[in-house]
Amino acid sequence: MITELDKQFMREAIRLANESVNRGGGPFGAVIVKDGKVIAGSSNSVTIDNDPTAHAEVNTIREACRRLGTFDLSGCTIYTSCEPCPMCLGAIYWARISRIFYGNNRKDARDIQFADDFIYEELERPLGNRTVPIIPLLRDEALVTFRLWSEKTDKTEY
Repeated sequence: MITELDKQFMREAIRLANESVNRGGGPFGAVIVKDGKVIAGSSNSVTIDNDPTAHAEVNTIREACRRLGTFDLSGCTIYTSCEPCPMCLGAIYWARISRIFYGNNRKDARDIQFADDFIYEELERPLGNRTVPIIPLLRDEALVTFRLWSEKTDKTEY
């Protein structure tokens, strides 16, 4: 069920997206809410920061984690002005955010020349048929690190 409060939080994400456009950033904004309060809000700063990972959702997740002092955002909801791209969706899942609300969809993003839809299509292709080659190398050597992690008794799991 969508509430008036949900709409208010989405409007804040949209406001941040509009503000970003006006300051030279990308047209995306996001807020993270916990217990009915905005914990963090940010916008896309890819071109401002020269950082291809500086999407609104990732920036907002980073801010929320800093403020809450945790990498686990269980119980939080993210409101984002556009359907998350695969990178952002992955970050949302890794952060264990409980719900996602979005405004524009990935087709809308494609229509203004954002390639999110292309990445979704790439992920469906077999590794050998993707645009960027993905080549396995030195797996046996790399597995040593995983064994070390697996045997470590004082690790912080995530």
